[in-house]
Amino acid sequence: MFRKTLTLFAVFAIALAAGYLLIKPEPAKVTESFELPFAANAQSTDPDSAEETVIEEMVLGNPDAPLTVIEYASFTCPHCASFHQNTYYDLKKNYIDTGKIKFVFREIYFDKYGIWASMIARCAGPEKFFGLTDMLLSSQRTWARAGDDLAIVNELSKIARLAGMEEDQIQGCLRDGVKVKALVEWYKENATADNVRSTPSFIIDGQLYSNMSYEEFSKLLDEKLGS
Repeated sequence: MFRKTLTLFAVFAIALAAGYLLIKPEPAKVTESFELPFAANAQSTDPDSAEETVIEEMVLGNPDAPLTVIEYASFTCPHCASFHQNTYYDLKKNYIDTGKIKFVFREIYFDKYGIWASMIARCAGPEKFFGLTDMLLSSQRTWARAGDDLAIVNELSKIARLAGMEEDQIQGCLRDGVKVKALVEWYKENATADNVRSTPSFIIDGQLYSNMSYEEFSKLLDEKLGS
């Protein structure tokens, strides 16, 4: 069922390899464009379509909060999964849900599996994005280690169905070549602008921070908020 879908993903190996350079400790040149040798399998072959595709910011909390926190994370990053299973829940309860901070989630793509997961989460829409993100990160060890490409696509599809997505919707998302190109360009632009080279990373009040415990996070936020 998913074998035709898998053909499309081979298109983006070059794109993801170029994106990976942004995460290396040393500075790297960013590739600005990609060839699409399997574009016939995508939903659109218009070379301008990716530039016209708008990638929506995924936001939780009060849009007018006095402080904005941007998380950069990869769906295949174990440290990101650990952060969301531990620190994030207290952060949400005490700072996001109370309106103290606006929380923005931005994806980093280390590998093809991370971008496949991102496509599934985003295809569910803003209302379900964070719920699906929780599901994907909490079950990361299962789906990301399922085996070959087909096995991983099957596991991701199971999660999508649990979130209420239909089979046609899942297939359409995973075959959207234009969306993948747009996501990769969006990721490169964000990571370059914010100098992000590891995950999870956080932009808090415009300043870059690496991963931290809830206690460290809370202390920093309280200082920024003047609490």
